[in-house]
Amino acid sequence: MKALDVQADGALVVCENLVKIYKVADLEVVALQGLDLRVERAEVVAIVGASGSGKSTLQNILGGIDTPTAGKALVAGHDLASMGPRERTDYRRRVVGFVWQQTSRNLLPYLDVEQNVELPMLLDGLARPRRLARTRDLLRLVGMWERARERPEHLSGGEQQRVALAVALANEPALLLADEPTGELDSQSAAELFGALRWLNDQLGVTVIVLTHDPLVSGEVGRTVRIRDGRTATETLRRRTTDGLEVVAEEFAVLDRVGRLQLPHEYVTALELERRVRLALEQDHIGVWPDRPTNGGSRPRDDETQDEPRDD
Repeated sequence: MKALDVQADGALVVCENLVKIYKVADLEVVALQGLDLRVERAEVVAIVGASGSGKSTLQNILGGIDTPTAGKALVAGHDLASMGPRERTDYRRRVVGFVWQQTSRNLLPYLDVEQNVELPMLLDGLARPRRLARTRDLLRLVGMWERARERPEHLSGGEQQRVALAVALANEPALLLADEPTGELDSQSAAELFGALRWLNDQLGVTVIVLTHDPLVSGEVGRTVRIRDGRTATETLRRRTTDGLEVVAEEFAVLDRVGRLQLPHEYVTALELERRVRLALEQDHIGVWPDRPTNGGSRPRDDETQDEPRDD
């Protein structure tokens, strides 16, 4: 499997104007409508979206399970829109790792912990000494080496997910996709799993994308990208204050390449925005007003709110 020589701007994941259309009987369902996304190398990002937002479709495309209808999708230099079936299989085996929500989907019940982690390397033809050494290292990283001879049924849900992390990283993927990884875990186990994710990210430099509908889960990472109606709508960045004692979160609307953005739903509802809005360009910001007379407060000047654009 040959990767492209250059990844756009050095990012590990680049999606530009990504479109996915499904045909259901005589209907066409647009799951992604020109989605843009960038994920830097060694970054941990949460993708948040409600049911029907396009989150699962994006996951399937990045995971090499589905193909985009149009647009660009690059992961670690691999063009996901142009790969054939064999290249797609190699991509799933070597470039991307998966951790699924259902703990039973991650591990084979008739193999013990060590055998589960070793299996992907065995299928990839790695020599036995290297398989055993990497299995041992990964299980130690996730704190499960002492349970190496146990079968999954004897592990708690949190322990199973930590083993699943080791399995997903067995073939040294560039990208780890975690689909609702804490969906079946209690709060303590969920916190421990995210601690393991961050530790693995720090130690191995693997890029992690967590896909979830739970905003509380997204608070465990530095950047959250919210998807709505098949497009990236907002991003929330979390930074520590200069004294390192507090984490500050700031939400941004996402501006795509042609200047479109989605206003947060609560803003649209609060101002009763419909169909069209008035805009005013100020020195350091853009004002947005409902298309109706307003009472009090700042509003655009009359010469800046014409229905038709001005030539000047």
